[in-house]
Amino acid sequence: MSNIGNFTAQGDSFTGSVRTLTLNVKVKFVPNTKESDNAPDYRIVAGTFEIGAAWKKVSKADRPYLSATLDDPSFPATIYARLVEVEDGTHNLIWSRSKGD
Repeated sequence: MSNIGNFTAQGDSFTGSVRTLTLNVKVKFVPNTKESDNAPDYRIVAGTFEIGAAWKKVSKADRPYLSATLDDPSFPATIYARLVEVEDGTHNLIWSRSKGD
């Protein structure tokens, strides 16, 4: 797993960038109006394009995080990640090879 993004909380949204060897894009996690229990808690947007979704989760250590999926036709594969708060109050987007939730 590796850190592919840094985000700051702005109200109930998160703003930052996703950076990999082939990707460098500014994105925002925006709250989603849920129409069902399975609907995502957040939509992930880059400019005017929706590129993913995120769900609120709680780790085994009882720490909240967002389980995120990012995808776009330009991506070589779907990105699975977790947005976790770090000690300084910012948030890191941690990449994972699989869903793993």
